[in-house]
Amino acid sequence: MLADLAQDPQAADKPFDVAIIGAGAAGVSIARELMRGGHKVCLAESGGLDFEERTQALYKGQNIGHEYYDLDEARLRFFGGTVSIWGGRCALLDEIDFRKRDWVPHSGWPITRDDVMPWYRKAQEIFEIGEFAWDDAYRLCGIPDQGFDPERLATDLWRFDEATERFAASRAKDLIDAPNLTILLHANATRIQASENGARVEHVDVSTLDGRKATIKAKHFVIACGAIENVRLMLASDDVITGGIGNANDQLGRFFMEHPTGRIGKVETDKPFDLWAAYQKRFMPSGPPLAPVLRMADAVQEAEGALNSIVTFKLQRPPEKGVALGNKLYHDIKHSLNPDRKGRALDHIYRGLRAWFHKNVRERVEKTMANRGMTGLYMIIRGEQAPNPDSRIVLSGERDELGMRKANLNWQLDPLDKHTARIFTRIFDEELSRLGRGSVTPTEWINEAGNDWPVDPTVGNHPIAGYHHMGGTRMSDDPKSGVVDADCRVHGIANLHIAGSSTFSTAGWANPTFTLVALALRLADKLDRDLKEA
Repeated sequence: MLADLAQDPQAADKPFDVAIIGAGAAGVSIARELMRGGHKVCLAESGGLDFEERTQALYKGQNIGHEYYDLDEARLRFFGGTVSIWGGRCALLDEIDFRKRDWVPHSGWPITRDDVMPWYRKAQEIFEIGEFAWDDAYRLCGIPDQGFDPERLATDLWRFDEATERFAASRAKDLIDAPNLTILLHANATRIQASENGARVEHVDVSTLDGRKATIKAKHFVIACGAIENVRLMLASDDVITGGIGNANDQLGRFFMEHPTGRIGKVETDKPFDLWAAYQKRFMPSGPPLAPVLRMADAVQEAEGALNSIVTFKLQRPPEKGVALGNKLYHDIKHSLNPDRKGRALDHIYRGLRAWFHKNVRERVEKTMANRGMTGLYMIIRGEQAPNPDSRIVLSGERDELGMRKANLNWQLDPLDKHTARIFTRIFDEELSRLGRGSVTPTEWINEAGNDWPVDPTVGNHPIAGYHHMGGTRMSDDPKSGVVDADCRVHGIANLHIAGSSTFSTAGWANPTFTLVALALRLADKLDRDLKEA
């Protein structure tokens, strides 16, 4: 059933088994599983079925730490969420990401990768990204082994989901038609109401921008609004628990993480094209595109006290020449478009043309430019960010149209982040020298004092980071070091659960969507079993 709170406020006036707040990748995945399990589910979404400027403006807040994207441009607020415009990159978190690492303060999840593996397999089917094969990236991509010592430089893999708007309403007919599922649009959650003793959630208050209000009651509640909005809603729900629901130990909003990205070195080699070509997206004869990535091996991370990060390569004009006119024009046009259905359609057309270009033309163009010395080969790091309790989401004194306090982001990096970039350039330089293939000249900023990374538009689409919001309601065994337990249940609150990458204890290097869907499926299974056993 599809309902709009603005037109039918009574649609929320029924008892539900589970109420899910937020219809992005996590919320839609949980709703589908519980619907199939026969449970009565409410899936409440702040926006409608497409982009609306007025609703999107609810994301506005200030960056009060390291320079970052405008917050109202870093997420999308309608059914299907930000995945509607993602790049489709799927990758597993590595085993080391889940472990307690003595050299990485605050590291360690209360679960292992083996605990998540069955749900990774199920997520693989949802994303339609081919066989569940993630090892031996060179063989899978059909390229020769590059000869790097695997004990120093490991090779991991991206698989690319090519579906258009996988979690959008156009792909949710089963949910819309289900008699036991109510999709409630334009339902902005304004408060999570705890019981008098704070041990349970009694209901969630929702409101339209024009003032229509309703109360959603359920046996269990799942907050799946994205990292910043999850924290914002919980901080604002402070009438019973001082400081916000789930914040008894001042952990709520802490440990916000991203994937800091930057050019860390120029590769000096007489065959720049060959190295670049070995790590580009590969369009396979059957199945989805794949791409190998170079990762700092686990043993090196431990020996050097570094984070789990990867590098990719770009053939680019020298930085002093700035961004190429064609790239600048494309990005200017892209960012001038609203991410509505029309804008997203244009973007998908561009992606299709780019895929054709990559497959049929790009290598010839890049080879010619590289051979003529028109471009240089640069290392681009996608860094794991060290968990940092001072990197946090806080409430502002300003209020939005609903009267809720806005969220501000105090994104803070750590000395370990830049240290990792320095180590990676050195290790890669040593491997190139060993193979007689060249050397690396480190970029100046990685040796400069301070923790900040430069805003470098010549890197490409992600000059600062990956639009990957992680942390804020991190998973932990001990309530004193996190917000949710190993089952994504808020510590001390029997029926409140958090879904999405805000629960990540560490970030790894992998794009978070694949893992957050796997964790959402795991949570759905736990809720299904709890409801059936009750």
